Amino acid sequence: MFSIAKTSAEIDSFNATGSANKTATDPQAAQDKFLTMLVAQMSNQDPMNPMDNAEVTSQMAQINTVTGIQQLNKTMTDMATQFGSLQALQGVSLIGRTAMVEGNTPVVEEGVAYGGFDLSSAADSVKVDIVGKNGAILGSASLGAQQAGQQFFQVPMEGVDAAQVASFTVSPTLAGKAVTAKSISLVPIAAVSMQNGAMKLTGGNGKSYGYDQVLGYR
Repeated sequence: MFSIAKTSAEIDSFNATGSANKTATDPQAAQDKFLTMLVAQMSNQDPMNPMDNAEVTSQMAQINTVTGIQQLNKTMTDMATQFGSLQALQGVSLIGRTAMVEGNTPVVEEGVAYGGFDLSSAADSVKVDIVGKNGAILGSASLGAQQAGQQFFQVPMEGVDAAQVASFTVSPTLAGKAVTAKSISLVPIAAVSMQNGAMKLTGGNGKSYGYDQVLGYR
């Protein structure tokens, strides 16, 4: 025979903890275990002192709350998994494209240095210098007047060893006064991976970038 007090305590404990082991992740198993204990409790109750209807209703409401939370957690976990898979699939389509990230390292290909910048306001004169590892200016270009926003440049680098190129600087002015500019590196995307649920891009330069670091694509 079941002990009525013990069975009632088990039900209260079950509702309080949400279940254990398998039932923690299986709402149906949680309901089955709860109903088994409840039936046992009702079958062995004192006929002269039966369970109060309010108590039964309260316990039923508690198990519904527990299983509801379990189902919600499972749904959210499934959605997170599906979102991660979708993001990874979309990431594959980025391979081969060029990402724009904040930085001042130019791409040098076939005797030309490429990069970009973001102007806070229009400038009537913009100059770009390509700087070598020894600090020397390896190439320059005057871009003239430029509008506010993202702009891009190409600086001829014929006869310059690309391995010696270190960075670039942007010098925009308006009426002789400096204009704020943010340097932009153009990074070819070589690979995409998921790390701890977040997308990571690996550039052709071997560096890794978070998806939130990308300003745009070309």
